Amino acid sequence: MKFKGIGRAGGMAGEDRSASMLQLGTGDSYDRTAQEKSLSSPSQAAPDITPSTVQEERQELDAVAATLGNSSRLLRLITYIGENYFQGKTDKLHEYDIATEVFGRSKDTFNAGEDAIVRVEAHRLRKRLAEYYAGEGKDHPIHVSIPPGAYIPIFTRQTSGPAKLNSEIALDPPTIEQGLNGFGVGAAAQPGAWPPSHIVVMAAAIAALVLTILSGYLLFRAYSARKDAVAAVASGAAASNVQQNAPANAAPYAEVPLRILAGYSGKPQIDTAGNVWQPDQYFHLGGRWNRPDSAVTRTTNQMLFSHWRNGNFSYDVPLRPGVYELHLYFVAPEPDSNELSTFSVFANGDKVLAGFDVRSDALGANIADERVFRDITPASDGMLHLLFVEIRGLAMLSAMEILPGTPHRQLPIRLVTQPSPYTDHNGQFWRPDDHYMNGYTGTKRMKIEGTLDPDLFAAERYGHFTYTIPVDTRDRYTLILHFAEFYFGRGETGGGGEGSRVFRVLCNGNTLLDNFDIYQEAGSLHALTKSFYHLKPSAQGKLDITFEPIANNATVSGIEVLDEAQ
Repeated sequence: MKFKGIGRAGGMAGEDRSASMLQLGTGDSYDRTAQEKSLSSPSQAAPDITPSTVQEERQELDAVAATLGNSSRLLRLITYIGENYFQGKTDKLHEYDIATEVFGRSKDTFNAGEDAIVRVEAHRLRKRLAEYYAGEGKDHPIHVSIPPGAYIPIFTRQTSGPAKLNSEIALDPPTIEQGLNGFGVGAAAQPGAWPPSHIVVMAAAIAALVLTILSGYLLFRAYSARKDAVAAVASGAAASNVQQNAPANAAPYAEVPLRILAGYSGKPQIDTAGNVWQPDQYFHLGGRWNRPDSAVTRTTNQMLFSHWRNGNFSYDVPLRPGVYELHLYFVAPEPDSNELSTFSVFANGDKVLAGFDVRSDALGANIADERVFRDITPASDGMLHLLFVEIRGLAMLSAMEILPGTPHRQLPIRLVTQPSPYTDHNGQFWRPDDHYMNGYTGTKRMKIEGTLDPDLFAAERYGHFTYTIPVDTRDRYTLILHFAEFYFGRGETGGGGEGSRVFRVLCNGNTLLDNFDIYQEAGSLHALTKSFYHLKPSAQGKLDITFEPIANNATVSGIEVLDEAQ
């Protein structure tokens, strides 16, 4: 297999790529050299990032492809990735196009939440790459990897042996020898041995006492004034001198937006919106685990939920004075029993989640769950202290996000039902489709009238489906839904009319639209917007929006959620 086509910088095959730009499908560009620098783990020696040439990269992909066998799925996948990468079509390197163009899935019915073929085959490809660079390819000067959660290849030049692929980093679970929940308490039982009942009682009492002492210690450490941290921040000293698990050469304050993958120690990852997520840092104690390969629903960013930190643990994040918005991401594993598994979360001593059970909050295992908190500010010592304390079962965290906030108001949420982000005529950023359950996606690219943003309606989610939008529980929200009828009337079929598509929309059980007929209100190929005010979130901090068919399928093209707080 020979990878041909124009180079990403538009030059000849042997052109130096140091100035080339890697398009991430966001409308923005990343400098490739800068990206490669950023993709080296702060805790590991980075490979030489001297820019590789297009010719070297093609040769390396050829070498990898030659090991995959004729007509294999992996060969088709890497061929598609390579051809589109070298032709500058990285906007096609996402799950939907790969599923429909490589694996023959229907463009009208493919649902990434239900069909994991792309993620499964990409995982197999990453394993094959890891095996290749551990064996016959270990001495190759250029290594290629496919970052988890993305399908754009990364090329790195090696100088001192192969770099371990970030997708295959093994995280060993804490053992009993490491102590109670990774805290260094207790000793391992001998295989097959069962202690007498009085020893069990004594062990339980000791464990409870130790847990109480440790929780108190965590609270004291997290929320008491720490002179060394205050002095370091005040003097401008590097936070890494006083902050456990801070990145190497850290500045006195964390750079915000800050996105952290809890329990992960590989290279930074890029989500579908083009945001960069860093490996775990600023933490104290706890264990770290890899999730099984089972897919997580209600998210298009599987890599956010691929790992977690668990046990009793905390984070101390150095922040500049100001107001921030905190997002915490969770996912529950398959349960061992039907009992609750609860923990509490504190932010600077305030309990923000009490008796929190991820499975109950998300309505099941392997379902993405996100909680949002506005008006987060650093404590007097310049730190945001987050404490996770077990009650019944392990405390856990998959990822966290700290964003520059707006006082007393959550940041706007805008979703477009497309696999790539969109920026409208007002410069507002719309994230790719997310937070949904069920339904199908369709991309018809019809010419929509009555809007300054016709591309906002380039796709739809249709069928019977829901969106669960995470919001701060304290506020009321405006919901704006964007519709267009591009199937009936003058649309795809040219037939049908009033009554062809009728559906209802509900939010947290309250009906917003009933017997709703887009064609009746706006005709075909014409934008239609509906706004709803003063919506109260659920106690779980969610706007659960249900699209329920009456005749044919429900549909939506864009969703906005705006905080009404003054």
